[in-house]
Amino acid sequence: MRWIYLSPHLDDAVLSAGGLIRHQVSAGIPVEIWTFMCGFPPAGELSLFAQALHQLWGFQSAEQAIQGRRVEDQKAAARLGAGTMHFDFLDCIYRRDPGGNWLYPEEVCVPPRPEDVELPGQIAEAISMRLLPDDVLVCQFAIGRHVDHTLVRRAAELLGRPLWYAADVPYVFNNLEELAPNTDGLELTAHALSETDLQAWPEAVLAYGSQLSGLFESDEAMRLALAGYAGDKRGISLWRAPADWA
Repeated sequence: MRWIYLSPHLDDAVLSAGGLIRHQVSAGIPVEIWTFMCGFPPAGELSLFAQALHQLWGFQSAEQAIQGRRVEDQKAAARLGAGTMHFDFLDCIYRRDPGGNWLYPEEVCVPPRPEDVELPGQIAEAISMRLLPDDVLVCQFAIGRHVDHTLVRRAAELLGRPLWYAADVPYVFNNLEELAPNTDGLELTAHALSETDLQAWPEAVLAYGSQLSGLFESDEAMRLALAGYAGDKRGISLWRAPADWA
């Protein structure tokens, strides 16, 4: 029985559940992280928004950014003992409409554009082709409303399979009011973590060196944020619909 974490980007699953992934691997459970929006865009012009992000991340091109971030993801997953699979769907900052206009030229925490209407179905098809009957799937709620998180959640829900849901870290820290409506009617399971799990989690996140400055004020702030999220119970919560698992 594999546990598969459906990750919109090359860091989301580890940020949101790295300690739990480490805990499951230590218990002998096969764990894989499947990341979807990490395809290489066609060579050519980039939006000013994408160029600014590349500069923040320390990359000179989209090809360099995607390749570098894939390597970071493999390092992070290796620190937890998980496998990886990288899909070729484009990050929202690289997607265009049929006329060549950028779909998301300056903001990513917005509703999906109509031009993305078929994307969840395409992602769901890519997932279903690779699933085994006993696989357990974990997807994120899309707290913070990042468009790619929303699309991957829609894709997961198109599969018609039982799902576990995880809160989106770090988005949940600044959008805590979105947790209650997302978890309404769902059953919470708190997974206790060992000290080793809790220590491995931020160490894995540190592998995403290009992303940290845009997510946290410092490495120490990241460690404190993850420790605060684990809380006094020293664990990570997942949610599921009880009817799915009857």
